[in-house]
Amino acid sequence: MRLSTKAEYGLRAMLDLAIRSGEGPVLVREIARRQGFSARYLEQLLLPLKAAGLVRATRGAHGGFSLARSPSEINLSEIIQIMEGSMAPVECVDDAGVCARADLCITREIWGEMKRAVDGVLESTTLQDLADRQKRKEQSAEAMYNI
Repeated sequence: MRLSTKAEYGLRAMLDLAIRSGEGPVLVREIARRQGFSARYLEQLLLPLKAAGLVRATRGAHGGFSLARSPSEINLSEIIQIMEGSMAPVECVDDAGVCARADLCITREIWGEMKRAVDGVLESTTLQDLADRQKRKEQSAEAMYNI
């Protein structure tokens, strides 16, 4: 199972906003520059996040994007669901009706367990958790290279 770049970049953009939470709106071009992808693509990714109420856009000279809620109130499952949809590795996990063998299929049970495990991680991890981990990682790297 692989996430698309849409989900990966969407999550990275949200993390960027979380790290800068409380600093005011952040320009799309600044997020894109820090994250290493195009501003045009980022704008497309931010639209569904805005429609879902996870980010807000501010127009004007001091405009940009910011989180609509606290980073501690946004779990990763919300972001991935918006960007990617279900984390089920096969369609029959979410809809048994698509397969005549669903009731007898032992592999469907394994795929269901896999989806529950992934969902559990995503639901129990917030943007604040990621921001805190990122800060610790950066501090560790700084300490290692400043010796």
